[in-house]
Amino acid sequence: MKVTLKKSDYELILENALSRRPEEACGLIAGRDVEENGVNVRHIEKVYLLTNTDHSNEHFTLDPKEQLQAVKDMRANGLKPLGNWHSHPESPSRPSDEDKRLAFDSSASYMILSLMEEDKPVLNSFHIVGTESEKEELIIL
Repeated sequence: MKVTLKKSDYELILENALSRRPEEACGLIAGRDVEENGVNVRHIEKVYLLTNTDHSNEHFTLDPKEQLQAVKDMRANGLKPLGNWHSHPESPSRPSDEDKRLAFDSSASYMILSLMEEDKPVLNSFHIVGTESEKEELIIL
């Protein structure tokens, strides 16, 4: 799967994650899945910044009220929920065992922003099924 993200949305995620440190920041992503030249492409058209109700640096729970509002906004704008994003303030951009355990939607993209090296943030997108994760091709436009 190829995933596209606007640079302005990447910067929004990064700014939010930096402001929430040392806690994990989190949110949802929405947009459209299309086929381009025989390749499935996921275009992220909107990023939602939600509250981590766990207030933890090792895990997150999306605020349910904010999550519902985001889904209503997606529907109102003709967008499809595509997955979620969260930050790893102190660890690499790869799914932890807990991330894999809580990845209930095998059709979703799971984006992880590592802030481990402050001057080199790393954002990756993953497809997770069970205990297996596969890195998706992420293109920042």
